[in-house]
Parts: sequence; structure tokens; C-alpha cells
Amino acid sequence: MPNTADLKIKIFADGADYDSMMKLYAEPYIKGFTTNPTLMRKAGIDDYEAFGRRILAAIPDRPISLEVFADDFASMEKQARVIASWGSNVNVKIPVTNTQGEFSGELIHRLSAEGIELNVTAILSLGQVKRVAEALSPETPAIVSVFAGRIADTGVDPEPLMAEALSILKSRPKAELLWASPRELLNIFQADKIGAHIITVSHDLLKKLANVGYGLEEFSLDTVKMFYNDAKASKFTINF
Repeated sequence: MPNTADLKIKIFADGADYDSMMKLYAEPYIKGFTTNPTLMRKAGIDDYEAFGRRILAAIPDRPISLEVFADDFASMEKQARVIASWGSNVNVKIPVTNTQGEFSGELIHRLSAEGIELNVTAILSLGQVKRVAEALSPETPAIVSVFAGRIADTGVDPEPLMAEALSILKSRPKAELLWASPRELLNIFQADKIGAHIITVSHDLLKKLANVGYGLEEFSLDTVKMFYNDAKASKFTINF
């Protein structure tokens, strides 16, 4: 049976609910945090800077990824520099392209060359991984977020692709591969097996960590009891 104690991969919590983030901050196995504008919108955040500064003040000792939200590269760069100034533990998230599909390489290169630690996000292809690796400075730490869950959503097995992404990033030893958008708890163990450095996990999925190592027959019995108790609570009847 799998055991979380055997994991080498770093687990980052993915979300934007302040109270949930603070509860997870108390867990030593959470090594960092990621968020994005979509998660912030779902959490009802209406002041981006206030939220960013608040969470960085509350969590000063673990990496936190905060994303730019402009669409032109000049504005992205301005936002990136401001976000980076909010704390020494910030990874500035830069999307691999803008909404016109234009590659963010020049911006990635400039910021990384100046020592700004990035999290290049929304990557789904090996071609994108190669171009990002070329743009990153070998002297500056960075995160390369490949959306393995979305790759799997297309019917493609992400494991071989993620293993190849690791090989590509060997030219950038300070860049860490992040397995993004996991769909099930098993993905944590798959990402660990191929040697990914980080996996970002939603708050809801993190709740399932308690199931790791649970006996399958015992889990089966719990499932039977759930069906029975729900039917009983609903007062279902069938006439004989």
C-alpha cells in the first residue's frame, strides 16, 4: 500500500480561500502554495493586491505563486515586477502565451535573467517545455508548471510526457517541474514516481490524503454502509 511518508515530491496547496490556506499552512507536509485568477474569482476575492499582500504577510516562509493577469507583454512585465516586490517568497506566474497564442519567451527571459523567480504556467506540450527552458536563466530558480491533469483530459497519458519534460529541464538545474491540475490522489504518487519536483493539489483533493493506505476491503464495507444509510435516511420503500 502507498504511504505518504515515502513521498519525495513537494506538495503545494492550490487555492485562494484564506482560511483554508491558513489551516494548510499549519501542516508541515504543505511545502508551498499556488493560486490563479480563476481560483481567486471562485473565492470571491475582489482586491488582488490586498489578497496577495495579506497571504504573503501570513505565510512568509514558503513559496507562494501569484499570477499576472494582463494580456499584453508590456503590462505583464509591469505587473510581474510589482508582484515580485511584495515578498521574497513570491514566484510570479507568467502564462506560457497570451490569449493570442503569442509565446511569452522574451518576457520570461528578461525577468529570469534579472533574478525574478517565475512560475511559468499553463504549459501542456513538450514543445512549450523546450522553449520555456531555453528562455529561463540557468542561474535563477524557477517553476515550470505542466498541466498533466488537462493532458489526461484529452485521453493522453501524461506520465511519459512529464518524464520527458524532466529530461528537457536538465539544462536548467534550478528549474523545478510542477505536475499541475491533478484529478485524483493517485496522481501524487505518479508524479513522485517519475521524479517531478512539485505537485500542486486542490484543497478538496488534499482532504483525501486520509484515505492513503486504507484497506480496500474495509473501504468497500464503508461504501456499502454509505449506500445503506442514505437509502434508509431517504425512507425508500419498494412494495412486494
